[in-house]
Amino acid sequence: MWYAIYVKSGKEDTVSSHLKNAGIEVINARLRIKKFKNNKLTEVIEPLFPCYIFADFDKDKYSHMITYTRGVRYIVGRQNPIVVHEEIIKAIKENMNEDSFVIIKPHKFKKGEKVLIREGPLKNFYGIFEKELKGSDRVMILLETLNYKVVINGTYLEIA
Repeated sequence: MWYAIYVKSGKEDTVSSHLKNAGIEVINARLRIKKFKNNKLTEVIEPLFPCYIFADFDKDKYSHMITYTRGVRYIVGRQNPIVVHEEIIKAIKENMNEDSFVIIKPHKFKKGEKVLIREGPLKNFYGIFEKELKGSDRVMILLETLNYKVVINGTYLEIA
């Protein structure tokens, strides 16, 4: 079964390496993006899910070892780890190359463009593209449902 592991900031690679050395399959999806540093455009590597990695393990056999691995804060769900659905893992893997980099298909949405959410808990809802965001937030979509506007910002929903 696949589980999400919450790790210390910037320790995704270190924890992934430790778990792989213990024989556990790990997904540590990363992005290659261009950013300005010192007035120069450079390529940087960032985690797709900052502070989270995914691991396939037997919770009865490995939970204690994983919990006490240097850099791990906790397994999501703590005493009762929450299973990450296979469809989510499959979707992540399908968009990764062999070096664990996520391939982002270029598509520039325009502010106000209508979008259909194709996966996740809001599947088949329509929204309005608002803007791209930095880092872990990625995009903001205004979702129109039951005459309420809901702002989707990262993984949090707020009534606007």
